[in-house]
Amino acid sequence: MPRAVIVGGSLAGLFAGLFLRRIGWDVSIHERVGEELGARGAGIVTHDDLQEKLALASGQTEPIGVPVVGRVVLDARGGVVCQTERPQRLASWDRLWRVLRDKAEEIYRPGSAFVSLTQHGNKVAVQFAGGESIAADLLVCADGIRSTARKFLLPDVAPRYAGYVAWRGLVDEEKLSSETRTILMDRFGFCLPPGEQMLGYPVDGAARDARRYNYVWYRPADRERDFPRLFEGADGKFYGDAIPPGLLKEDVLADMRRAVENTLAPAFAEIVRNTPQPLLQAISDLEVPRMVLGRAAIIGDAAFVARPHVGMGVTKAAGDAYALAAALENNPDIDAALAGFDRERTAFGARIIRRARHLGAYMQSQLANEEERMHAERHRSPEAVMRETASMHGIEQW
Repeated sequence: MPRAVIVGGSLAGLFAGLFLRRIGWDVSIHERVGEELGARGAGIVTHDDLQEKLALASGQTEPIGVPVVGRVVLDARGGVVCQTERPQRLASWDRLWRVLRDKAEEIYRPGSAFVSLTQHGNKVAVQFAGGESIAADLLVCADGIRSTARKFLLPDVAPRYAGYVAWRGLVDEEKLSSETRTILMDRFGFCLPPGEQMLGYPVDGAARDARRYNYVWYRPADRERDFPRLFEGADGKFYGDAIPPGLLKEDVLADMRRAVENTLAPAFAEIVRNTPQPLLQAISDLEVPRMVLGRAAIIGDAAFVARPHVGMGVTKAAGDAYALAAALENNPDIDAALAGFDRERTAFGARIIRRARHLGAYMQSQLANEEERMHAERHRSPEAVMRETASMHGIEQW
C-alpha cells in the first residue's frame, strides 16, 4: 500500500486525504493546530463541481449550503440598481470543514506541526515537531497561503499584494431587521461605492435551519501608507497583512464604521454594524510555477490563491485533490501520474489567477499597466460585477 503524508488539515488537506484513501493509499493528515479549526472560517461560494466532489469525499449526497434565488445590486441609498435571477448555494466554511473532518477521524492528526522535508529518489521523509519522522511515497503540501512546506520546495514564491484589503464578517440572521432580511437574506447582494465593492450572501448557521449573513467589503489601501496603522494590533504588534480576531485597534474600527454609514446601502450598513468581531485581511495573489517537485505535490491555497471574486478557492482545492487521486489511480507509475497532474492543474490554477486579477483590477490602489486599466473599465459596471462575480461561466476562455 503506497504511503501519503498530508501537511495541512484544512479543506484542501481533508479532500486530499479522503480521495487518496478511497483509491487505497495509506494516508495521514497532519495539522499543526491542536484545537478544532471549524470556527475559523467565513462564507464560501459553492458550485456544482464542489458539491459533486463533496459527495464523493464524504458520502453525503444532500447539497450543502443555503440556496439563494438571484442577485441584486444596491446603491448607497438602498435603491435597486439592477437584479437578476440566479439560483446558487452558499455555505459556511465551518460546516463544510466539519462534514469532511468527521469522515477523516481515523487519519486526522491535530497538533502535528511540519518542520522539514528531505527527498531521496522515490521517497520523501517528513519531519514533525517533537522528533517524529515519516517516510512516504508522496508528500501533499496543503497548508495554505503561508505554507511552510512550500518554502522548502519553492523558497522564492510568496504572496503578492493586490492593492486592496477586505473587511469580513458573519452576522446571525436574528440580529437583522425584517427590512434587511427581506432585501438580502435570499439573494447574493452587492453595493459598489466608487473604487470599492461590498458583497454578501446568507450561509448556514450553527443551529439547524439557522442562517447567518456573510459579507466581504473590498477597499483600496496603500501598503506603505496604510498598513502600519491598519495591521498594528491593540497589543502594539504589527501583524503584516492579516490581523487576528479581537486585536483590531478601536480607532481603526471607528474609522471603518464611519465609512460604512457614509458609503454603503442601509441594509449593508446594518449588517456591518451588528458584526460582533469584524476581520481584516489584505488581498493577495499567489501562484506557483509548478505543483509537483519530486515526490511532493502542492495543492489548494499553498499553490494558487486567487482574489476571492471568482469564488473558486474551495472548489479549486477540491478539484486539485480529486485530480491528484485520479492521476495516481489511473497510472501505476507514480512519477508519470504526478507529471500529468502537474501539467493539468498548474495550467488551471494560472487561468483562475488571471481571471480573478481581471475582475478585481478596478479596486486596486494603483493600476500598473494598460492591461489592468482595460480590465478595470470592463469589469467595474454593476451589471458586470453582478454577472461575473463567483461564476464559472465561460471558464474555458479565461
